[in-house]
Amino acid sequence: MPLVYDTAYSRVYGERSKVEISIPMDKKNNLIYSEKLTSWRTTRLFLVLALIFFALFFWREVHNGMDMPSIIFICISGFFMFYVVNYRALQIKFTSDSLQLIFGIFHWSEHFTNIEACSLDRLPMINEKGGAGIHFMMVHHRYRVSFNFLEYPRVVMALKKKRGWVQELSFSTRQPEEIIRIISENIRK
Repeated sequence: MPLVYDTAYSRVYGERSKVEISIPMDKKNNLIYSEKLTSWRTTRLFLVLALIFFALFFWREVHNGMDMPSIIFICISGFFMFYVVNYRALQIKFTSDSLQLIFGIFHWSEHFTNIEACSLDRLPMINEKGGAGIHFMMVHHRYRVSFNFLEYPRVVMALKKKRGWVQELSFSTRQPEEIIRIISENIRK
């Protein structure tokens, strides 16, 4: 699949950064945009938490043997190691008719026909910096799923028809203006 590389400039939290966006020319799959995000900040956070709980497990195991706190510590350590592996990269793909988000083993696909509106996601600081990965939360009395990293801005989309309880979908991106433009153009069709 031949790729066309385009250089864009982005302002993320006041810093101007150069970003290469790969725009695949894939007629077969109708892929019109693709972006892959990674976050060393998020990976380090989860890795440090996994190591802390592993150290607690080891300390407890050496001093008290295998008991309930030891089991809890190793389970929490394993939980954070899963986060390290699974939430390493977020893939965003747009085809001519839908958006697809891939976060490790978790996938979300949304047809443009079910998107009502799209905008830059602005949340109170506690919600905005509340974590990385996939989160479910209430925002302005609407249930939202959020695929996010800590340091990137997010785009939010209101859905016409709920998916389960979900009424809004948000996700991190390096290029929020480009994403909003693509979604806006495709929901007007």
